[in-house]
Amino acid sequence: MNKNQLKQIPLIIIGSARKNSNTRYYVDKIFDEIDCKVLDLLDYQISPYNYDGKYPSSDNFYQLVEEIVYHDTLIFATPVYWYSMSGLMKNLYDRFSDLLTIQKETGKKLKNKNIILLAVGADSKLPEGFEIPFKLTAEYFGLKYLNSIYISTNMLNSKQDNNVEINKFKEIIKIILL
Repeated sequence: MNKNQLKQIPLIIIGSARKNSNTRYYVDKIFDEIDCKVLDLLDYQISPYNYDGKYPSSDNFYQLVEEIVYHDTLIFATPVYWYSMSGLMKNLYDRFSDLLTIQKETGKKLKNKNIILLAVGADSKLPEGFEIPFKLTAEYFGLKYLNSIYISTNMLNSKQDNNVEINKFKEIIKIILL
């Protein structure tokens, strides 16, 4: 697949603390009929942000960012941990600071990309303010924040409810990606 074809395929970045998480389950179900690429932050060694910009050679942040810049639509999929994005996702967002200082040219490549948030949690609705870091980061980098989808695992009482919700989210995603 060439780079132009890759740009058209949404990139989903999963930030859950476990491989077989609810977040991964819903990503797989919602995007099973959509051509997309999925990256799991658990597969990357991303060091915490460091003001001096010195990171161990095992750090994969720039490798991940090189993948991110090839796609026009980015979907950040995160569980809701203590009313906020996961620590893995927060670490990634903190490291975006490097794209303003150390890797400015790479950071500029993010401009005009589309952002979608997929959050999965136990509360009946997305916690107030949860979207703010995603929206403001998008605004700061010149990205287009398209929408958020929240899946409450406690609101799904049966497999039938689950399938109805998944189909609803599939339709929302298809509309957003058109």
